Amino acid sequence: MNAKITTFLNSGLLEKYLLGDTTSEQTEIVESYISKYPEVQNEYNTLQYNLEIVTRSNAVEVPKNILSNILDELDEKPVIKMNTSVRYKKWYKFSVAASIAAFIFAGTSYLFYNQNQRLNEENQVVVDEIFDLRSDIEANNKKLDNIMQQFMELNDPNTYKYIMQGNSRSKNFKTVAYINPKEKTSMIDVVSLPDLPEDQCYQIWAELQGKMVSLGILTETDRQLRAIPYTENALALNITIEPKGGNTRASLDRSVAEIDLH
Repeated sequence: MNAKITTFLNSGLLEKYLLGDTTSEQTEIVESYISKYPEVQNEYNTLQYNLEIVTRSNAVEVPKNILSNILDELDEKPVIKMNTSVRYKKWYKFSVAASIAAFIFAGTSYLFYNQNQRLNEENQVVVDEIFDLRSDIEANNKKLDNIMQQFMELNDPNTYKYIMQGNSRSKNFKTVAYINPKEKTSMIDVVSLPDLPEDQCYQIWAELQGKMVSLGILTETDRQLRAIPYTENALALNITIEPKGGNTRASLDRSVAEIDLH
């Protein structure tokens, strides 16, 4: 790989292009490198694959009907503008007409009061929905930050990828471990997790100085990229079939998959 390509790959433009954060000029440069150099094309494909893993693992369902409900409320409920100016005039005649007018005024005021009360209640509903929407946006932003963090970890040159395939006890089992000894982080992506009887579970272990240290239980809900405890100087990872709820000691005679870390 020549120095020109190395400089380009280290510039971060390829990652920015993948995330849609490049200028038009930068976009032309990136696309030119992708089309000309196979090394850049391979790196681009790898980044796409890693981003797909992260986004698939952190998929967020968009809240339903919240925005449309707010817009409907704003369109259908116009603000009532009241004119409360009152004129006082002495009446020496037509006392009966004055009494009727006073009665009509009282009735109209009561009607406007009730309408305002309903409008206030409806406006409060809109405010509550806007507050919920803002909370969802904040939660989604945190989720996005987490996705970006995982994406950067996957593309860190110090992150090592280990594919763990199942043996004869569970041929369809497959998981991928990502370990970064420099940052002391570990992640696991469960690709395929065959069903077990209800009284059994999969448990992942790290081999350390002749001992097996539990890193947790794998379940159906773990079909996503997630962090696992980092074990300093671990020699291997092992996944075994254990009783439901996990075990304190690894049943190595029921090992499903194993990978050497050195």
